Amino acid sequence: MDFGFSLSPSSAIDLDKVDLSLYRRLEQTVPDIRSCIACGSCSATCMAADYSGMSVRKLILNLQRGADVKKMLSCCMLCGKCTMVCPRGINTRKLILDVCRYYSDNKL
Repeated sequence: MDFGFSLSPSSAIDLDKVDLSLYRRLEQTVPDIRSCIACGSCSATCMAADYSGMSVRKLILNLQRGADVKKMLSCCMLCGKCTMVCPRGINTRKLILDVCRYYSDNKL
């Protein structure tokens, strides 16, 4: 019998099996990354967010999950608005530049 829907595959992430080396490295260079409260202020002010899905909040979350964030980084215009509105004072531009530098250094 067809009920008009299907079950989605599990989206569970086994954090014991993901590579968190980039996030650990960023914790050392930008220790503020741990103070993000995922409030969404950065996403709300981002000019690229509406068109590209760029979000510093999503970027940090994906890094914590060991996901690839190269595509998201290519959408960032480095305008710095997210840095100005962050209630925790996270230097998001430095964070984004450090992630880009990591990818260029490791040729990923």
